[in-house]
Amino acid sequence: MEFELPILSPSILAADYSNLGNQLQLCEKAGTKWIHCDIMDGHFVPNISFGPDVVAAVRDSAPNMFLETHLMIENPDNYIEAFADAGSELITVHLEACPHLHRTLNLIQLNGCMTGVAINPATSLELIRPVLKIVDLVVIMTVNPGFGGQTFIESSYEKIQRLTAIRMEEQTQFLIETDGGVGLKNIQKLVKSGADILVAGSSIFRADDIPERIELLRKKANLGRKDFV
Repeated sequence: MEFELPILSPSILAADYSNLGNQLQLCEKAGTKWIHCDIMDGHFVPNISFGPDVVAAVRDSAPNMFLETHLMIENPDNYIEAFADAGSELITVHLEACPHLHRTLNLIQLNGCMTGVAINPATSLELIRPVLKIVDLVVIMTVNPGFGGQTFIESSYEKIQRLTAIRMEEQTQFLIETDGGVGLKNIQKLVKSGADILVAGSSIFRADDIPERIELLRKKANLGRKDFV
């Protein structure tokens, strides 16, 4: 599936769940093509979010949007089938939670989904080199995972730039996604650094006007893409 880069991906972690359907419709009307579901288990990260039922509800409410499910959970192999059945089109797992990462990525593929691998801020990029030729997406966590609304970690720019260089070295086509603390102040620089997909939660869903905020973020992201190219 092809998308015009950069991609702005609203994370429903920051959405109003009592009004989720309407908020997703606002995102779609504003031109959103990609939606992000953060799954937290209270073990791998210090918070609990939601499970496959909510992902299925997102799929029903936004049938035309590409659906990425980001598993911030222990033992992700036990739940991949359920999230695939719920409508996920891409499932991302954390390197830190997968002792047999190749096996987990193969399981995602067997369930008909594209594959993503995420790494925490303190994790070295070198640890994911062995799987870069078999993943569709690499997620650079730009905050420590577990809560929405955290402060962006400034050293992330350099990490994204390094991953961009590694992608060229490895001659691969995976997309680079950033997740955490993305907003109007940094989205342009993130794209300029090499990010293809920008996950934004609080900066979108806590705005007074969601479509207007999406448009502002998209404009700044497009400016960064011009600088990157």
